[in-house]
Amino acid sequence: MGNFLVSAGEVQFTLHKIPLLPFFVGYAPKVNNVKNIDFEKLKEAGKKNRCVVIRFDCPNFIKGTKTADEAAGVFEKYGIKFEKNTFAKNTALLDISKSEEELLAGMHQKTRYNIKIAVKRGVFIVVGKEETDLEDFIRLQQDTAKRQGFYVHPSNYYRVLWETLAPKGLAYILLAKIKDSETNQEIPIAGWMLFSYQKVLYYPYGGSDYRYRDLMASGLLMWEAIRLGKKLGCDLFDMWGVADNPDDPKDPWYGFTRFKTGFGGEIVRFIDSYDFVINRPVYHLFTIGYKIAWFFLRLKAKFKH
Repeated sequence: MGNFLVSAGEVQFTLHKIPLLPFFVGYAPKVNNVKNIDFEKLKEAGKKNRCVVIRFDCPNFIKGTKTADEAAGVFEKYGIKFEKNTFAKNTALLDISKSEEELLAGMHQKTRYNIKIAVKRGVFIVVGKEETDLEDFIRLQQDTAKRQGFYVHPSNYYRVLWETLAPKGLAYILLAKIKDSETNQEIPIAGWMLFSYQKVLYYPYGGSDYRYRDLMASGLLMWEAIRLGKKLGCDLFDMWGVADNPDDPKDPWYGFTRFKTGFGGEIVRFIDSYDFVINRPVYHLFTIGYKIAWFFLRLKAKFKH
């Protein structure tokens, strides 16, 4: 997470230190009123805070809409399209303003079946409230990341998120559990961290215990997440990330894309990320270093598996 929060008119951005250099990257993940951005004021704020660049990710602008075209036009005028997006630019959106009966009817038959299987096999869902619940979620996500070869934030990132947002009713943890038949203890087998903001429920983080994969816990988790969103008054569920081509079985995201769309969500695509460059020489150095770092990270993941 950013060390500082900076305001410049319509824009708020966090500051992220560039390793080995006395400069920062400004990060503005969501800007609604693009037309009202004062880029001169933004440049002044960036220079004052030693920013090399201010990066815009705008997942609220869906490609093909008038507002998205207008936003992209503004960013193309003042910025540079960044070739690697911070977040997935495709997602599945589900209208959860419908009744539970309508939502169940809109699911794929196999999805409904898997939910029933999970319940039949003893899986149950709890809303995490204790520090131990947070630690269970972190452990499950870290185990999944190691198993599947992707990268997650440091554990403290999630602790800060939870401590900051949960008391405000903006962050929630759902844990799928079973009871040990011998000890009667509850065993966490899957966990998600969800966020609720302006009537939208978001599912960006999750993990599971591979040993219990046959219990279909993720399907029940998704259904209970939908029900939680409805209780919170949300109208939309953003399932956060699907494959570029949902019909390509070779896409590494093919499996969880099928899982998410099985609940009846609609796939949408957001506009690209853009960089508002403030210090061009250092920016070029930073982008070269960024590409090199990701090259070695991917290479490491490839040889690991």
